Amino acid sequence: MRYRPGEDDTRAQAITEALVAVRAFSDAMDRMHSGMKDDMALNATDLAALRMMVMREQRGIPVSPRDVARHLRISTASTTKLLDRMELAGHLERHPHPHDRRARVVVLTDLSRGEFYKHFGQRLAAMRGVAERYSDEELSVIARFISEICDVLDPPATRG
Repeated sequence: MRYRPGEDDTRAQAITEALVAVRAFSDAMDRMHSGMKDDMALNATDLAALRMMVMREQRGIPVSPRDVARHLRISTASTTKLLDRMELAGHLERHPHPHDRRARVVVLTDLSRGEFYKHFGQRLAAMRGVAERYSDEELSVIARFISEICDVLDPPATRG
């Protein structure tokens, strides 16, 4: 059922409340990421690369420099500079690709992984605590809603 102009005010209010909550969530994430980048002495792009690498590592997916460039939507030259800077700061290492000897992968260092979880671990545990209060069905609806909002903000066709 979709909202149509002139429909019940309760429906319009519920939609507004959901969209206000999305905006508040986005603002809270921005503030958290700002604090993390300051604490870890990273710029916003470096932190975005780090977050992407952590998520891929959790899923067992290797990360190539091209993956970083595509994710951040930056040139390969900018990616090389970013990776050089992050490697020099001790956040990542470059290794041969496990299946393609001509390619390289970037891997988080233990230092970087530890710093990331030091800053994010407690928040992640608290978020898990909130999620545990909802039924599987409610979580499914929440996940679908958030995924669909993500698709509107960043259409899958534009993702790398």
